[in-house]
Amino acid sequence: MLSRHPQIFMCTPKEPWFFARENPRRRGSRTRSIADTGEKHETLEEYLSLFAGAAPDQRVGEASTSYLWSKVAAQRIAAMRPDARIIAIFREPAEFLRSLHLQHLSSHDESEKSLRKAIALEAARREGRKIPRHADWPQVLIYTDRLKYVEQLRRFHSLFAPEQILTLIYDDFREDNEAVVRRVLRFLDVDDAHPIKQVKRNPTVTVRSVRFDGFRRSLRKGRTPALKALRETGKALTTRRLRERFYWPVVRDLVFVPPPPVDAEFMLELRHRFKPEVQALSDYLDRDLVKLWGYESIG
Repeated sequence: MLSRHPQIFMCTPKEPWFFARENPRRRGSRTRSIADTGEKHETLEEYLSLFAGAAPDQRVGEASTSYLWSKVAAQRIAAMRPDARIIAIFREPAEFLRSLHLQHLSSHDESEKSLRKAIALEAARREGRKIPRHADWPQVLIYTDRLKYVEQLRRFHSLFAPEQILTLIYDDFREDNEAVVRRVLRFLDVDDAHPIKQVKRNPTVTVRSVRFDGFRRSLRKGRTPALKALRETGKALTTRRLRERFYWPVVRDLVFVPPPPVDAEFMLELRHRFKPEVQALSDYLDRDLVKLWGYESIG
């Protein structure tokens, strides 16, 4: 929605993660640990080229969610642009973890379809074990590290003036998209009266079969000579238009399905676990998130 505003230029890809890539990939190593993986070798010039299309009078921005939980991003952003404006949006912890897990299943970083089991794997994954084959940055699979909300905010508040940081609550955005977007526009000091077209993105889905999805990815990338030959044959026998109209929609329907029912018992366990963080964030923001997120009855 911000990218549609004439005074704002948002880069593509939406999340370059440039300031958060603190974990160099150890090439040639058979073992991978969380501390060894995740580096995308990208120069500053390559990063800045993402904004080459911006007009001189436009605000330029990007939306790397990793900057919030990264331990180095705030410092790196402040070093390059001490005048940067930071927008952080927070969601109720249990729902956030469920959504994040479904997202990583859809993006192929995760292979464990059970959120309960995925979180139980965190200790092993910190040691570089039980990491899915296609996980480009295993650190993203340490789900509960994302819920240190107050610690994350303090990193930015220690480096940026209060008026440079806007903290939002996801529930407010869901309740009134337009009002929150106009609040963001005022924060960015651009025309907040510009017409806003609401856009719904990222519908909640999950993968039907991790194994089938892995085969599809291997076929798409031609990981073996046989799969490469099969892929090239398919391309030779069809046109891009045919694939876009028939093949890709069928594959999407085969791969992605609505998420399973919520595991209410585990969600309650998560809320018990993270109630102290909700209380701390309530105090930090001076807003009763305990009541908003329904934590009053949780002991």
